[in-house]
Amino acid sequence: MHPPGADTVLVRHGDVNTKSNTVKRYMEGLLAENLEALLADRSIPGEVERRWNRPLIHTTEEAVEDATTAAADAFGVVSASPCLTTSTEMERILEVLAETAHARYDGGTFAVDARRADKTLPYGSEDLAREGGTAIWEAVEDEFEPEVDLDEPDLTFGVEVREEAAFVYLEKRAGPGGLPLGAQEPVIALISGGIDSPVAAYEMMKRGSPVVPVYVDLGPFGGIDHEARAMETVRALSRYAPNFDMQVYEVPGGETLSVLVETMEEGRMLSMRRFFYRAAEVLAERVDAHGIVTGEAVGQKSSQTLQNLGVTSRVTDLPIHRPLLTRDKHEIVDRAREIGTFTESTIDAGCNRVAPDRAETNARLERLLEVEPNDLLERAEEAAANAELVEP
Repeated sequence: MHPPGADTVLVRHGDVNTKSNTVKRYMEGLLAENLEALLADRSIPGEVERRWNRPLIHTTEEAVEDATTAAADAFGVVSASPCLTTSTEMERILEVLAETAHARYDGGTFAVDARRADKTLPYGSEDLAREGGTAIWEAVEDEFEPEVDLDEPDLTFGVEVREEAAFVYLEKRAGPGGLPLGAQEPVIALISGGIDSPVAAYEMMKRGSPVVPVYVDLGPFGGIDHEARAMETVRALSRYAPNFDMQVYEVPGGETLSVLVETMEEGRMLSMRRFFYRAAEVLAERVDAHGIVTGEAVGQKSSQTLQNLGVTSRVTDLPIHRPLLTRDKHEIVDRAREIGTFTESTIDAGCNRVAPDRAETNARLERLLEVEPNDLLERAEEAAANAELVEP
């Protein structure tokens, strides 16, 4: 909901403010570029104004809600508000609040959240909140009995006064927070047909790292449905990063998985992970990525005990980032629903058909090296060399 005539989106960032002025200026530039890309990708009219602390999107009242939604999808954004821009004179702000109340406030409790960044003005935040509350009350008292609730109001009238203008709004639409995409180095994202890996990729994107999606084709242990689901999740992720390349490196893995199933019982799943990681490392060298991100969480599967994670991680010199490491499954599922990568269909993830009857939970690297194929890592390197770049 927005004030009548609102044609501006007020964008707020969080962690960017903790940086030095030089870094902050750079990150605000990245954020502006990403906002422009989101608007263009969704055919939303708007122009991004690059301002210190508070970027603005100038649009139309007809498009202001869609522009706010786009801004709230941008990594680095804490919240965004569709707002009406007015002068910093208190009388004019009070007029806008009264007009907004008359059009949008039809009962229940209300409060005024007033913030004044310009300390040279002849009034303070408390003055503005008190006078604003009175203006709102008087605007509606002939229609119904208004009620103030400063703790949990049904409707909050927001006012933010900065140096050049004041902004009146009725909601703060939450964004993902984090850092603007591109603020950190890229990472390889191992994307499967499951729920966890795209959520992990999203969490790394939230911290500013572009992801290079890698999908390992499991051959007869996966199938076209498994691949389709992985590609669908990459497409969902790409909506948050339209100005970044989200093509997928598809690594052939079916032949190697067949060898593992035929020759290994003990440690099979761990060797499969080692195959994945080494292939990812080779691709990282090709695209200048600085790490690998996976959807693993402690104890979620037998291959993800702390002991096993330690064993599989030693196959690569790159850091393996696990943003979901301590998350419960229901948290991951909820997050997948929020970001649009969760599907109701239950497609067999393929790995279940690779898993042996007896799970290995306490592996030792020395023993694993004794039982896995001697050429496993060479196979991974060859598979990475033969990876095909495909559109999701």
